[in-house]
Amino acid sequence: MVVAKRADRFATTGCLTILIALITLLGVLVSWLWYRHWHDGHVNTERRDRAFASILKQARATADDTTHALDTSGATDTHALIGVIWRHTQAPVITYDASRREFTAKAARSAMYDEEDMLSGGGPVQVSRCLVFAYAHRSGQAWTSRVSEQDDDVCRPGTTIEGLVRLARTRISSLYVEDLTRAGVQEALDPTSRLRSYDVKSVMRRAETVTVTILLYSPGTSVDQCYRFTRPVAGDDGQGSATAVPVSSC
Repeated sequence: MVVAKRADRFATTGCLTILIALITLLGVLVSWLWYRHWHDGHVNTERRDRAFASILKQARATADDTTHALDTSGATDTHALIGVIWRHTQAPVITYDASRREFTAKAARSAMYDEEDMLSGGGPVQVSRCLVFAYAHRSGQAWTSRVSEQDDDVCRPGTTIEGLVRLARTRISSLYVEDLTRAGVQEALDPTSRLRSYDVKSVMRRAETVTVTILLYSPGTSVDQCYRFTRPVAGDDGQGSATAVPVSSC
Protein backbone atom coordinates (compact mmCIF):
# COMPACT_ATOMS: atom_id res chain seq x y z
CA MET A 1 0.00 0.00 0.00
CA VAL A 2 2.81 2.39 0.90
CA VAL A 3 4.56 1.66 -2.37
CA ALA A 4 1.32 2.19 -4.28
CA LYS A 5 0.70 5.51 -2.55
CA ARG A 6 4.22 6.65 -3.34
CA ALA A 7 3.74 5.64 -6.99
CA ASP A 8 0.48 7.56 -7.15
CA ARG A 9 2.13 10.58 -5.59
CA PHE A 10 5.01 10.46 -8.07
CA ALA A 11 2.58 10.05 -10.94
CA THR A 12 0.52 12.99 -9.77
CA THR A 13 3.62 15.11 -9.34
CA GLY A 14 4.84 14.09 -12.78
CA CYS A 15 1.50 14.93 -14.38
CA LEU A 16 1.46 18.32 -12.68
CA THR A 17 4.98 19.00 -13.88
CA ILE A 18 4.11 18.05 -17.42
CA LEU A 19 0.91 20.11 -17.25
CA ILE A 20 2.79 23.15 -15.96
CA ALA A 21 5.40 22.69 -18.67
CA LEU A 22 2.68 22.48 -21.36
CA ILE A 23 0.90 25.54 -19.99
CA THR A 24 4.20 27.43 -19.93
CA LEU A 25 5.02 26.31 -23.46
CA LEU A 26 1.55 27.27 -24.66
CA GLY A 27 1.88 30.67 -22.98
CA VAL A 28 5.24 31.25 -24.64
CA LEU A 29 3.79 30.21 -28.01
CA VAL A 30 0.74 32.48 -27.63
CA SER A 31 2.96 35.36 -26.55
CA TRP A 32 5.25 34.82 -29.52
CA LEU A 33 2.32 34.65 -31.94
CA TRP A 34 0.84 37.82 -30.47
CA TYR A 35 4.23 39.57 -30.77
CA ARG A 36 4.66 38.45 -34.37
CA HIS A 37 1.14 39.65 -35.19
CA TRP A 38 1.86 43.02 -33.57
CA HIS A 39 5.31 43.25 -35.15
CA ASP A 40 4.08 42.35 -38.65
CA GLY A 41 1.19 44.79 -38.39
CA HIS A 42 3.53 47.55 -37.21
CA VAL A 43 6.04 46.86 -40.00
CA ASN A 44 3.31 46.65 -42.64
CA THR A 45 1.76 49.93 -41.51
CA GLU A 46 5.12 51.69 -41.76
CA ARG A 47 5.81 50.22 -45.20
CA ARG A 48 2.31 51.06 -46.42
CA ASP A 49 2.65 54.64 -45.17
CA ARG A 50 6.01 54.96 -46.94
CA ALA A 51 4.44 53.64 -50.15
CA PHE A 52 1.63 56.19 -49.92
CA ALA A 53 4.16 58.93 -49.16
CA SER A 54 6.20 57.95 -52.22
CA ILE A 55 3.09 58.26 -54.40
CA LEU A 56 2.43 61.78 -53.14
CA LYS A 57 6.09 62.77 -53.45
CA GLN A 58 6.16 61.59 -57.04
CA ALA A 59 2.85 63.35 -57.75
CA ARG A 60 4.22 66.67 -56.49
CA ALA A 61 7.35 66.20 -58.59
CA THR A 62 5.16 65.47 -61.61
CA ALA A 63 3.12 68.60 -60.97
CA ASP A 64 6.29 70.72 -60.75
CA ASP A 65 7.74 69.22 -63.92
CA THR A 66 4.47 69.80 -65.76
CA THR A 67 4.19 73.46 -64.75
CA HIS A 68 7.77 74.01 -65.87
CA ALA A 69 7.01 72.36 -69.21
CA LEU A 70 3.87 74.47 -69.62
CA ASP A 71 5.81 77.65 -68.87
CA THR A 72 8.54 76.84 -71.38
CA SER A 73 6.38 75.30 -74.11
CA GLY A 74 5.01 78.59 -75.39
CA ALA A 75 1.86 76.73 -76.40
CA THR A 76 -1.48 78.51 -76.27
CA ASP A 77 -3.69 76.07 -78.15
CA THR A 78 -5.84 73.90 -75.86
CA HIS A 79 -4.97 70.72 -77.76
CA ALA A 80 -1.25 71.43 -77.47
CA LEU A 81 -1.49 72.25 -73.77
CA ILE A 82 -3.38 69.02 -73.07
CA GLY A 83 -0.61 67.21 -74.92
CA VAL A 84 2.02 68.75 -72.64
CA ILE A 85 0.05 67.80 -69.52
CA TRP A 86 -0.54 64.27 -70.78
CA ARG A 87 3.13 63.67 -71.59
CA HIS A 88 4.03 64.37 -67.98
CA THR A 89 1.05 63.01 -66.06
CA GLN A 90 -0.12 60.21 -68.39
CA ALA A 91 -3.59 60.97 -67.03
CA PRO A 92 -6.24 59.22 -69.16
CA VAL A 93 -8.80 61.99 -68.61
CA ILE A 94 -7.84 65.66 -68.98
CA THR A 95 -10.48 68.39 -69.08
CA TYR A 96 -10.36 72.15 -69.56
CA ASP A 97 -12.51 74.75 -67.83
CA ALA A 98 -12.40 77.84 -70.03
CA SER A 99 -14.09 80.06 -67.43
CA ARG A 100 -11.35 79.34 -64.91
CA ARG A 101 -8.60 78.78 -67.47
CA GLU A 102 -7.76 75.60 -65.65
CA PHE A 103 -6.90 72.07 -66.77
CA THR A 104 -7.75 69.07 -64.60
CA ALA A 105 -6.02 65.72 -64.97
CA LYS A 106 -7.20 62.67 -63.04
CA ALA A 107 -5.01 59.62 -62.64
CA ALA A 108 -4.66 56.65 -60.33
CA ARG A 109 -1.09 56.08 -59.09
CA SER A 110 0.25 53.00 -57.36
CA ALA A 111 3.29 51.78 -55.44
CA MET A 112 4.48 48.42 -54.16
CA TYR A 113 5.72 47.31 -50.76
CA ASP A 114 6.66 43.93 -49.27
CA GLU A 115 4.15 42.76 -46.69
CA GLU A 116 5.17 40.72 -43.65
CA ASP A 117 2.79 37.88 -42.84
CA MET A 118 3.89 34.87 -40.82
CA LEU A 119 0.93 32.72 -41.87
CA SER A 120 0.79 33.41 -45.61
CA GLY A 121 4.44 34.22 -46.08
CA GLY A 122 3.74 37.80 -47.12
CA GLY A 123 4.90 39.18 -50.43
CA PRO A 124 4.49 42.23 -52.65
CA VAL A 125 1.37 44.34 -52.14
CA GLN A 126 0.17 47.17 -54.35
CA VAL A 127 -1.45 50.31 -52.96
CA SER A 128 -2.97 53.10 -55.02
CA ARG A 129 -4.20 56.65 -54.71
CA CYS A 130 -6.54 58.70 -56.87
CA LEU A 131 -4.80 61.98 -57.68
CA VAL A 132 -6.24 65.08 -59.28
CA PHE A 133 -3.78 67.53 -60.86
CA ALA A 134 -5.01 71.05 -61.55
CA TYR A 135 -3.05 73.48 -63.74
CA ALA A 136 -4.11 77.11 -64.04
CA HIS A 137 -2.77 80.02 -66.05
CA ARG A 138 -3.72 83.58 -65.28
CA SER A 139 -2.93 86.40 -67.68
CA GLY A 140 0.60 87.68 -67.17
CA GLN A 141 1.42 85.02 -64.60
CA ALA A 142 3.27 81.73 -64.61
CA TRP A 143 1.46 78.42 -64.56
CA THR A 144 0.44 77.15 -61.14
CA SER A 145 -0.46 73.66 -60.03
CA ARG A 146 -2.00 71.82 -57.14
CA VAL A 147 -2.40 68.15 -56.31
CA SER A 148 -5.22 66.64 -54.28
CA GLU A 149 -6.25 63.14 -53.24
CA GLN A 150 -9.76 61.95 -54.04
CA ASP A 151 -11.83 58.84 -53.49
CA ASP A 152 -11.05 55.95 -55.83
CA ASP A 153 -14.44 56.42 -57.50
CA VAL A 154 -13.21 59.70 -58.97
CA CYS A 155 -10.42 57.98 -60.90
CA ARG A 156 -12.24 54.76 -61.76
CA PRO A 157 -13.87 56.08 -64.99
CA GLY A 158 -10.47 57.27 -66.18
CA THR A 159 -8.94 53.88 -65.47
CA THR A 160 -11.67 52.32 -67.60
CA ILE A 161 -10.97 54.77 -70.42
CA GLU A 162 -7.26 54.01 -70.14
CA GLY A 163 -8.06 50.35 -70.79
CA LEU A 164 -10.26 51.30 -73.75
CA VAL A 165 -7.40 53.37 -75.19
CA ARG A 166 -5.01 50.41 -74.99
CA LEU A 167 -7.52 48.19 -76.75
CA ALA A 168 -8.14 50.82 -79.45
CA ARG A 169 -4.40 51.22 -80.08
CA THR A 170 -4.05 47.48 -80.52
CA ARG A 171 -7.02 47.21 -82.87
CA ILE A 172 -6.03 50.25 -84.96
CA SER A 173 -2.44 49.03 -85.20
CA SER A 174 -3.58 45.67 -86.54
CA LEU A 175 -5.89 47.03 -89.23
CA TYR A 176 -4.88 46.92 -92.89
CA VAL A 177 -4.79 50.18 -94.81
CA GLU A 178 -8.01 49.48 -96.67
CA ASP A 179 -9.84 49.04 -93.36
CA LEU A 180 -8.71 52.39 -91.98
CA THR A 181 -12.06 54.05 -92.55
CA ARG A 182 -14.58 55.38 -90.08
CA ALA A 183 -16.82 52.36 -90.52
CA GLY A 184 -13.88 49.95 -90.53
CA VAL A 185 -12.42 51.29 -87.30
CA GLN A 186 -15.85 51.40 -85.63
CA GLU A 187 -16.46 47.76 -86.52
CA ALA A 188 -13.01 46.74 -85.29
CA LEU A 189 -13.62 48.42 -81.94
CA ASP A 190 -17.23 47.38 -81.46
CA PRO A 191 -18.10 44.52 -83.84
CA THR A 192 -21.37 43.71 -82.04
CA SER A 193 -22.42 47.37 -81.60
CA ARG A 194 -23.18 46.60 -77.97
CA LEU A 195 -20.24 48.13 -76.10
CA ARG A 196 -21.17 51.75 -76.89
CA SER A 197 -17.80 52.79 -75.46
CA TYR A 198 -16.37 54.00 -78.77
CA ASP A 199 -17.66 56.66 -81.13
CA VAL A 200 -15.34 57.06 -84.11
CA LYS A 201 -15.66 60.68 -85.16
CA SER A 202 -13.28 60.94 -88.10
CA VAL A 203 -10.51 59.23 -90.02
CA MET A 204 -8.09 61.42 -91.97
CA ARG A 205 -5.19 60.33 -94.19
CA ARG A 206 -2.30 62.71 -94.72
CA ALA A 207 0.88 61.77 -96.51
CA GLU A 208 2.17 58.71 -94.70
CA THR A 209 -0.08 58.77 -91.63
CA VAL A 210 -3.67 58.14 -90.73
CA THR A 211 -5.32 60.05 -87.87
CA VAL A 212 -8.35 58.58 -86.13
CA THR A 213 -10.37 60.68 -83.70
CA ILE A 214 -12.49 58.73 -81.22
CA LEU A 215 -14.71 59.76 -78.33
CA LEU A 216 -14.44 57.15 -75.57
CA TYR A 217 -17.08 56.70 -72.88
CA SER A 218 -16.73 55.14 -69.45
CA PRO A 219 -19.78 52.81 -69.19
CA GLY A 220 -22.33 53.77 -66.56
CA THR A 221 -20.84 57.23 -66.00
CA SER A 222 -20.94 60.66 -67.62
CA VAL A 223 -17.16 60.67 -68.10
CA ASP A 224 -15.79 60.71 -71.65
CA GLN A 225 -12.56 61.71 -73.33
CA CYS A 226 -11.65 62.42 -76.93
CA TYR A 227 -8.47 60.75 -78.21
CA ARG A 228 -6.47 61.17 -81.38
CA PHE A 229 -4.82 58.00 -82.67
CA THR A 230 -2.05 58.25 -85.24
CA ARG A 231 -0.39 55.43 -87.15
CA PRO A 232 1.66 55.11 -90.34
CA VAL A 233 -0.29 54.30 -93.47
CA ALA A 234 1.52 50.98 -93.77
CA GLY A 235 4.40 48.99 -92.41
CA ASP A 236 6.18 46.12 -94.06
CA ASP A 237 3.12 43.92 -93.57
CA GLY A 238 0.52 46.56 -94.37
CA GLN A 239 0.06 47.44 -90.69
CA GLY A 240 1.66 49.91 -88.27
CA SER A 241 1.99 50.82 -84.61
CA ALA A 242 -0.47 53.48 -83.46
CA THR A 243 0.05 56.20 -80.88
CA ALA A 244 -2.69 57.87 -78.83
CA VAL A 245 -3.02 61.25 -77.11
CA PRO A 246 -6.04 62.93 -75.48
CA VAL A 247 -7.44 66.08 -77.05
CA SER A 248 -9.89 68.65 -75.79
CA SER A 249 -12.69 67.79 -78.17
CA CYS A 250 -13.60 65.71 -81.20
